Amino acid sequence: MSESVCPECGKHRPNLNAVCPSCGAPPVSAGSEHRTQEEEIRTQDLEPYVALRYIARLFKILAILMVIMLIGEVITGLMSQGTHAVITLLGEATRLLVLAGLMWAGGDITILLIDAGHDLRVARILLGRINASMHRTTGQVPPVGAERTEIPRAPR
Repeated sequence: MSESVCPECGKHRPNLNAVCPSCGAPPVSAGSEHRTQEEEIRTQDLEPYVALRYIARLFKILAILMVIMLIGEVITGLMSQGTHAVITLLGEATRLLVLAGLMWAGGDITILLIDAGHDLRVARILLGRINASMHRTTGQVPPVGAERTEIPRAPR
């Protein structure tokens, strides 16, 4: 493989398909073009969270099924035992509505987790771009694994 140059920092990069050891820029795919830092986050930059989306749908479908089962139970109870079943049916209705509400809330919380994951991923991508941009403008790249130096404090 011929020598490659990182499109973010301009330093020697042995493998464009791996993270840049100088600036930490992400791998470059074969057909991709260099993007500017002003460009928005692409959909393919975000992780799809497919499994969590299925879990969110499953919780919401189960909540709907519980409400349908409740309606069927109320109709069956009223037809078979009449008004004598009302107190029992109220207890069952309360229990099933609470469970259905919890299942629906579980689906909403799962979607909230997906959104939080996307926000975190976007922040990491943008910070990486800012880091690469700062290294390009200053021309200084700290060595990989370099320790932080403390700023001297003024005596009191």
